[in-house]
Amino acid sequence: MILGLLIALASALATNVAFLFKHRGAIRAEPIAVRHPLRGAAALFRSKWFAVGWLVAVLAWALHVGALALAPLSIVQAVLSGGLVFLAVLAERFFDLRLGRWQWFGVTITAAGLAVIGVTGSGAARPQRSSLAGLIAVEGAVFAVGAVLLAVSAHRRITRRPEGLLLGLAAGALFGVSDVAIKYLTHAEGALHGLLSPWTATALLAGTIAFYASARSLQVGPGVEVIALTAVAANLAAIIGGILVFDEPIGSGPLAIGARFVAFCLVILGAALMPVQHAEEPESETSRPLAASVS
Repeated sequence: MILGLLIALASALATNVAFLFKHRGAIRAEPIAVRHPLRGAAALFRSKWFAVGWLVAVLAWALHVGALALAPLSIVQAVLSGGLVFLAVLAERFFDLRLGRWQWFGVTITAAGLAVIGVTGSGAARPQRSSLAGLIAVEGAVFAVGAVLLAVSAHRRITRRPEGLLLGLAAGALFGVSDVAIKYLTHAEGALHGLLSPWTATALLAGTIAFYASARSLQVGPGVEVIALTAVAANLAAIIGGILVFDEPIGSGPLAIGARFVAFCLVILGAALMPVQHAEEPESETSRPLAASVS
């Protein structure tokens, strides 16, 4: 499982680098429109920043799949949540996105939660099982939450910043659906059975919708906040899936259970604190008027 955690850590780094690259590219691209999804995707990939970010995201996804095959889902997602540490450092040092005091506090407690999870992780490992009924219930519920968030974000009274945050949450929820489905496919008996499984289609559908929702959220919302909320939603959905679908334990023994529960809470709380203070994004302010003028 240690190898799986290391791969998950590499995936977390690559994921946040990809998000920051995609954010820089998305704010320069034509706005995503529901009626013209292919045109919107083409406009995104014409931006070299977004294209490079997408390639890095593919690498992050491959590492994520490898981690899911080697370690419990809830633990992998907790490590990915700890990627907010990378997000904070990279955003300030290389992308001119400044974080406030509460956001740095969130980064600190996220790192603390990640450390506790790493220390207590080995004792909770056990053979993986999966529940089809639990999978259907979790996937259906999270998909419904994502659909509601998408519908609310499209309301005419919703301004750009709330729209971006809502779309980030929706994208994260749908990324979580995809993660749970992919983890389930790692249990498939044979590669062909896995590829022909309806959960392959579920992962692809959720991932495609999340792609557009995430790109739009990066265009209209504050970058660091949107990325953080996307991570919170994705990891929370996947951690819940790990416990309910794959019967993953919180810990072994009262002390480990208590420590891991507190650690999970710290990770989620740390991510939730990221949007407390609005991050300054000077580049996006100069780019959005140009994008908004495109019909």
